[in-house]
Amino acid sequence: MISEAEVAGLSQMVVWGSFAICLVLGVVMSRTDFCTMGAVSDIVNLQDWTRMRMWLAAIAVAIIGTQVLAGAGLIDTRQSIYTSPRLMWLSNILGGLMFGFGMVLASGCGTKTLLRLGAGNLKSLVVFIVMGLFAYMTLKGVFAVWRVGLIDPIALDFQTGQDLPRLLAGQDLARIQPLQIGLGLVIGGGLLVWTLTAQSMRQARPLIGAVAVGLGIVAVWFLSSHLGFVAEDPSTLEARYLGTQSGRPESLSFVAPAAYTLELLMLWSDQSKTLTLGIAAVMGIAAGATLNAVVSGTFRWEGFRGAEDTANHLIGAALMGIGGVMALGCTIGQGISGLSTLSVGSLIAVLAIVCGALAGLRYQIWRVDRMV
Repeated sequence: MISEAEVAGLSQMVVWGSFAICLVLGVVMSRTDFCTMGAVSDIVNLQDWTRMRMWLAAIAVAIIGTQVLAGAGLIDTRQSIYTSPRLMWLSNILGGLMFGFGMVLASGCGTKTLLRLGAGNLKSLVVFIVMGLFAYMTLKGVFAVWRVGLIDPIALDFQTGQDLPRLLAGQDLARIQPLQIGLGLVIGGGLLVWTLTAQSMRQARPLIGAVAVGLGIVAVWFLSSHLGFVAEDPSTLEARYLGTQSGRPESLSFVAPAAYTLELLMLWSDQSKTLTLGIAAVMGIAAGATLNAVVSGTFRWEGFRGAEDTANHLIGAALMGIGGVMALGCTIGQGISGLSTLSVGSLIAVLAIVCGALAGLRYQIWRVDRMV
């Protein structure tokens, strides 16, 4: 049996491995301008699909890598929050719409907020704190009572998980792993080929951004589900995934981890609060952005332009915090980590996020037209 010292060492490896991966991603995302909200905005305002194809290519790489590892038995995404038998479709839709609209008002999603924060944007510091606060209120506070009592119960229950391989395999467990590999290669490969049909994607910057983010998601799955898995924890004698907040396999997401980062900072002396994979990922992205900004000479302090700008960012941050928890993730959490598991709920949430972002952009255009 594994010793308690070995368990502690594995937990640290998961946490700091996540930090190292996200440190690299913070640099790469900053240099390649990886941004989902920006991708939607580019389509609406410029009819430019390059950043959207970059995001979709990252999803494709994550799907291929995650499903191949799952099919090979190296990771088990069936234990993650994205693939549970309970499909909370209303939460996915409402949360996704709120998050998408909010990220437009707040000038970017949770990941972009961390990237801007690392580069000296004080507006993003405010957004991060408010987003984390409202996320915590939705996880465990006053909004959690309404969420659990009114929204989450409206759901569909499957006999197996809500991920596509198990939905297709049904009760034939022997088919799940071959389906994971086959669907991963077909869906992920097809999506990747489509993104590369555009000449603008066959350039170094978008390719590097897409591949790095996609592989980063896969690497964190491997950390939490393979390297961090112990079949028998010496303290409980039960199977355990080390270093994660949920006790399940996790990959990257940046809304609930923002809440837990604030909780850890406020309750630092509480020995029950520990550094986890998600918190380390938050720190890593911000640190990577700072490193890139300092080295490239682009670090700049930036504040709010006025009362309206402040109000928009505060409302947007609140919507992202509430919506990100309800939807079970953000543009990275559901948008890439969730979709890499081929979860139906993740697909619903991502479509809702995009629709919410489109509504937010139309709202901004309407406001500008009124002022002219």
